[in-house]
Amino acid sequence: MPGPKDLDPSSSPRAMIGAELRHARENAGLSQAELGEPLFVSGSFIGQLEAGTRRLHLEYAVQIDEILGTNGFFERNCQALAKSKYPDHFAEAAEAEAIATAIRHYLPLLIPGLLQTPAYAAALFRSYRPTVPDAEIEELVATRMERARLLDDPTTPLLWVVLDEAALRRPVGGAAAMAEALRHVADLAHRHRAIVQVLTFDAGAHAAMGGSLKLMEFADAPPLCFVEGLDMGKLLDDPATVARNALTFNLLQAAALSPQDSLALIESVTQDYEHGKQHR
Repeated sequence: MPGPKDLDPSSSPRAMIGAELRHARENAGLSQAELGEPLFVSGSFIGQLEAGTRRLHLEYAVQIDEILGTNGFFERNCQALAKSKYPDHFAEAAEAEAIATAIRHYLPLLIPGLLQTPAYAAALFRSYRPTVPDAEIEELVATRMERARLLDDPTTPLLWVVLDEAALRRPVGGAAAMAEALRHVADLAHRHRAIVQVLTFDAGAHAAMGGSLKLMEFADAPPLCFVEGLDMGKLLDDPATVARNALTFNLLQAAALSPQDSLALIESVTQDYEHGKQHR
């Protein structure tokens, strides 16, 4: 009987390798928990691999080939999957984001990547990498804009963003770039493609003073939470941790302006940028 065919990494690679993993596991007569036991991971983790919400790392791929007798199939394809256009600390989160049914995101200082315009993103990347060639900045911006195309679907994923007022007031790229960026955010809200709330300075202390958080939900897998810092990030699946971060986001929603009032503030700040009336 022929073995499984090596996967094409350009065509939904994680979903494909997840389907192959489920097929091989079931052929071996193992449950998700039974496969996870020798890997020292939970059955739900195996389920996330099979659903494509988690990336299969090489150390697991090698062991899975041994357990399931798949003749190096998962090791070979894992190496192909490791080639990502995203930084190592963000690659797995970006891949999960692409298949999420719902995304809830809070950033304390920036407009989130999915809502950014090219000029805003370029200003950010240039500030992070002041000495790299322009071509590298252009490539980074193109990758970010490609990632944002998941919003081209009129309904999926549900995107709910809480913007800190600091993200509105900091003139990333200058007044013209900020006016364009905020118009884009307002347009997404007007088109009901994103729910946007603003957490104003007047809210005072809040539940996420320590940093950012992103919650992702999926059709066939448990939710995940992504937390990040400077050149670092971690995808979390522990149910208690995800629940705690979900509560944090709920508290942010409660403390923020309503979507209607938030849109009015965003449009007011946009006009300020357009007319040179930035508030300090």
